Amino acid sequence: MIGIAIVVVFAFYLSFLWPIFRSRHAETPRSARYDMQMKKLWSAAQTSMRDHKPLRAEKALLTILKFDEKNAAAYNRLGILYAKEQKFDEAIECFEIAQSLDNNPSSLHNVGLIYLETGAYEKAVMAFEQAINLENDIPARFIALAKAHERLGQTKAAIEALENAYALDHSTNTLRQILAIYEMTGDTEALAATTARIEAQMAADAKAKAAKNRTRSTKRTARPTTKMPSARGTKVTRPATHANTVARTTRITAGTRATTTPSRAAKPASVPKPRSTGTRRKQI
Repeated sequence: MIGIAIVVVFAFYLSFLWPIFRSRHAETPRSARYDMQMKKLWSAAQTSMRDHKPLRAEKALLTILKFDEKNAAAYNRLGILYAKEQKFDEAIECFEIAQSLDNNPSSLHNVGLIYLETGAYEKAVMAFEQAINLENDIPARFIALAKAHERLGQTKAAIEALENAYALDHSTNTLRQILAIYEMTGDTEALAATTARIEAQMAADAKAKAAKNRTRSTKRTARPTTKMPSARGTKVTRPATHANTVARTTRITAGTRATTTPSRAAKPASVPKPRSTGTRRKQI
């Protein structure tokens, strides 16, 4: 009975526990290699896209997806790469996979741009609206939505989207896009009002720029200057030059001559007698 129990326990260990422990031991060295390899692949992909080498970038991104099939960022980058090469079907597929893996507004916005480029304006509107529902504080999303509505002939919706963009960026370019739609529709009253808004916005931008420049100049002039600390009442000595030394010595000697009384004549300097170096002769 004991032997049968031991066999059963051993079989249970081989069937259930051994694969778990084996996988844990195998994952430890693999994870370090995996991280290093992924960093190298991401660096290669980014460098290749920056250097306009699409084939190399595509190969690096596909290798990343081979290791990690649920990497939404890699699908998003691959979609951008395909969109630049005008492979729109592949790009849409990559963006849709990225969106299914990670509910990211950037992927939806990119899909909408491709739909806008390929003429699928209704799909573009849907993609942009979904992106705005996730992230509604970026003016570019509303501007893209306005373009899609304008292509569909929905001028009122386009103007509404541009007004939402202007509320975020306060840009004269956004107002000019609104003005272009009113010029197309021939609404003279709206044209005059929008022109006045553009002029007011330009004046406000100029005023803000001037105030910013004044602030910068004030900061430059108010910058504290460093002064050498000096004790009060202490004379600052200059480094003595040869000319200053000669002039100071002349003044000192002139003052001495003026104050001394010529009571005694200066004695001539006595000349020392020379010493005899030879030996004295004997007297006979």
